[in-house]
Amino acid sequence: MVDTNGLVIYRNVLKENLLCEMVRLYDFSREYKERECTDRSLINKMYDCVYELIDIAGKYGFEDNLWHSYLAFLLVNDENVFSTACEVRAAPQGTVMSFAKHDYEIFMELFSFDLSVYKCFISAELINDISHYKRSDNAGKVYNKRIRDCICELGKNLAQAKGIEDFTSAMTQFYSRFGVGSIGLHKAFRVINDGSAKIVPINNIAHVHLDDLVGYDSAKQKLIDNTEAFLKGKRANNCLLFGDAGTGKSTSIKAILNRYYEDGLRIIEIYKHQLQDLNDVIAQVKKRQYKFIIYMDDLSFEEFEVEYKYLKAVIEGGLEKKPDNVLIYATSNRRHLIKEDFSDRDGWTGDVHKTDTVQEKLSLVSRFGVTIYFGSPDKKEFNNIVCTLAQRAGLNIEQNELIRQANRWELEHGGLSGRTAQQFIDYLLGKC
Repeated sequence: MVDTNGLVIYRNVLKENLLCEMVRLYDFSREYKERECTDRSLINKMYDCVYELIDIAGKYGFEDNLWHSYLAFLLVNDENVFSTACEVRAAPQGTVMSFAKHDYEIFMELFSFDLSVYKCFISAELINDISHYKRSDNAGKVYNKRIRDCICELGKNLAQAKGIEDFTSAMTQFYSRFGVGSIGLHKAFRVINDGSAKIVPINNIAHVHLDDLVGYDSAKQKLIDNTEAFLKGKRANNCLLFGDAGTGKSTSIKAILNRYYEDGLRIIEIYKHQLQDLNDVIAQVKKRQYKFIIYMDDLSFEEFEVEYKYLKAVIEGGLEKKPDNVLIYATSNRRHLIKEDFSDRDGWTGDVHKTDTVQEKLSLVSRFGVTIYFGSPDKKEFNNIVCTLAQRAGLNIEQNELIRQANRWELEHGGLSGRTAQQFIDYLLGKC
């Protein structure tokens, strides 16, 4: 009999009803041995367990032995004192390691379950199916393919572990390489508030790279240098990417995430109306071993909007120091973020302290230590972007004709920008 109640560090997994039922049914199966169970309640429980295993496999994209994949899934998602200490660095030593090995001994027993004993409850065909499960092509949208496959591989390795040292090594290597829990196994997150601010994963991330953005080499290098300094634990600045619409500001942020995800970079997207939750969000991640970029897209404020005051206090000015593992990256079409009128500078508005008003509006952008300009391309640069994108897309169109059509397109669809060029290429691809 496996005593899962003896778990110490991984005690949270006992909240999993599927785990507890599988263990309970395993113990019951020993009473029946080769006999068929006639207790309908136990049979129904077994079918419930099979349903849950298949449901999890469909949701996360697991295959082969679903029991092993499920156990590995529990281990990689349990955020505890040991697993969080392992993420992005070497495994901790001392007493906490002893507790972890104690729990791993129990998990080794769970991995050693012979699923054929459940044949007293369900058919041998069903047992074979959950032991050699083949996923469908569209299964698994929660993790990216690489993480999904690594969890399945971890399940195989843990089932084949020759001893506690092999088992422990496999777990610590996984935690160090991929992390633990929702924050460790996902790249990007958004914030929701249903009474309190919560960080939830974004599952479908655009797989863009910096090379996909044609031109802007100086701007991209400035962003790379600041991000790499941040990841290496050196001093780095909050970044504001500003400039004309459709020039690749947001694309650059997404590309930075894809480039440095394996180095421990994570991004949390937050919207203007959620800035009051910013302190709560930072409090949830400041003790993790990852580096977090708080990302604000298309940030700007009208005169009547005062949410920017929350942002000012968090970036610089509040009593609590911003954690070293958090930076703020924002994109905007406005250089100064807050709308200004000519009356702010030289008109009469009745404001006695007009200079103070101007300084208040400029004080937010001054808190971004790095500002990077993305300007609209000129005609020559636009044509080069179009030709480069067409070549990458495999479009076989004579260059002069391509440029002629592109110039006509941009006159009718938003002017000279990288976004317009991409939309033109998409239009051509749609016609092919």
